[in-house]
Amino acid sequence: MRALITGGAGFIGSHLADHLLDRGDQVVLLDDLSTGRLANIEHLNDRSDAEFVLGSILNTELIDEVVSRVDAVFHLAAAVGVNLIVERPLESLMTNIRGTETVIEMAHKYDKRLLVMSTSEIYGKNTSDSLSEDDDRILGSPLKSRWSYSEAKAIDEILAYTYWREKGLETVIIRLFNTVGPRQTGSYGMVIPRFVGQALRNEPITIFGDGNQTRCFCHVGDIVEGLVALSEHPEAFGKVFNLGGGKEVAIRELAERVIKLAGSQSSLEFIPYDAAYEAGFEDMDRRVPNTTRAMQLVGFEPSASLDDIIRSVIDDQLT
Repeated sequence: MRALITGGAGFIGSHLADHLLDRGDQVVLLDDLSTGRLANIEHLNDRSDAEFVLGSILNTELIDEVVSRVDAVFHLAAAVGVNLIVERPLESLMTNIRGTETVIEMAHKYDKRLLVMSTSEIYGKNTSDSLSEDDDRILGSPLKSRWSYSEAKAIDEILAYTYWREKGLETVIIRLFNTVGPRQTGSYGMVIPRFVGQALRNEPITIFGDGNQTRCFCHVGDIVEGLVALSEHPEAFGKVFNLGGGKEVAIRELAERVIKLAGSQSSLEFIPYDAAYEAGFEDMDRRVPNTTRAMQLVGFEPSASLDDIIRSVIDDQLT
């Protein structure tokens, strides 16, 4: 198989490329390097089965050309991270809506199987014990930039689903919950690499809010296996799947575990959301995925523990 990975120089995209190459596939990695990094894929420079294309998903002619010569498309390119969404909402909306529309149109034009990456942000302020794919979305005001990412990704999902339902395009939608691992940076609000960087420098660990909010984390290696398995399963077409870890942890406890595993002398510093992001910023008290659907269809079951995940980020930042 020859696969196109949009956002291929990104954190998840580069790991997905490694996984596909390891099993004998060829990859075309498209990235505009707005958040992706060439350092993530420099180990692929001399490989004839890996091609890097510098460009944007907003470039219709470029997307037409690269989609036409692959067998499947993994659409990971997006404006990501709470910091980026809050600071540049208009640019993020254009990338996440118009760019995805272009990718889906070209996948349909050339009849290419398509995986569309979505997000747990879809659920908004829904704090159910275990969020399943059919649960309601609960969002704040559309005038709060915090929710623009969720709205854009909802439109992406609707487009992908409608192309499957009305035009027969083989599409799979994935909602990711806090994926973590080597090559991820803390520059865009990703919490574990940010905590690790602060701990290794013995700086205060900055926690936004009171630290009682909870999240679940999953190693990128477990995620990419699930992505590939679902992208190729005929019963996954036209459906949406949660992928993420199942162990809930409070952010304050997470910071304390990072300090311990890093052997750090860091203290904890709490910063109000208004100071960290913008006035009126809204966050979720908890976000826990129900991954039963993916487990039943392809056997998705994360193997890396939270400590494994933290250690992998520590090792990556020390190299």
